[in-house]
Amino acid sequence: MKTLLKCTAAALMAFGTVASGAIAPAMAQTVQGIGIADQRRAVVESAAFVNANTARPTTYKAQYDAAQAKSNQLRQQLEPLVTKFNTDVQAPNAQANQAALQQQLGQIQQLREQGSQEVQEILQPVALSEAYVLEQISDKFDAAVRSAMQKRKVSVVFEVGSTLAHNDAYDLTKDITTELNAAIPTAQLVPPQGWLPRAQREQQARQAAANGAAAPAAAPAAPAAQLPEGR
Repeated sequence: MKTLLKCTAAALMAFGTVASGAIAPAMAQTVQGIGIADQRRAVVESAAFVNANTARPTTYKAQYDAAQAKSNQLRQQLEPLVTKFNTDVQAPNAQANQAALQQQLGQIQQLREQGSQEVQEILQPVALSEAYVLEQISDKFDAAVRSAMQKRKVSVVFEVGSTLAHNDAYDLTKDITTELNAAIPTAQLVPPQGWLPRAQREQQARQAAANGAAAPAAAPAAPAAQLPEGR
């Protein structure tokens, strides 16, 4: 019986060794047909995006300079107010002057919000340029992904953020960027007059459709036909 147990134990150990040796190479190999990609990195590393970011400070220099000047002006306005507020908060009678302190704080917050809004309005053309370039690239993104998938013989691509861990062999990000560079090497930097991002255009279209559907219901009813009077 002891001899039999020893033989069985030896056989199991040998099987474990063979199994481990067979499994290890298989785990090291990649599974065909699956890929992952970082959509954001594929776009921001594309030539169209990089070139647009390089040219934008020159094209929109007036807006950048005006925004910087406004920010400097806002800082000069806020600094004495903030200094006074901090001093008054530390004063011995601060507890009794809560109403005055709240008024000062409200003035600071209002001035800061107003200034931030003015800076955003100055930079609105810049924001539109960024959205316009991104939309041009995004219009080519789906075809770029499919082309990269075809060349790498991949049938499923996951966003990199949805994976816990992965082998770099699965990464198609650079392949997608290469396809984007071929499809759109440069993007138009300045949008046409009156251009709006796709989300706003779609929202306007939905609103127009809703208004159009409500119009017949709001139209006045036609007057009822009168029966001819009998003689």
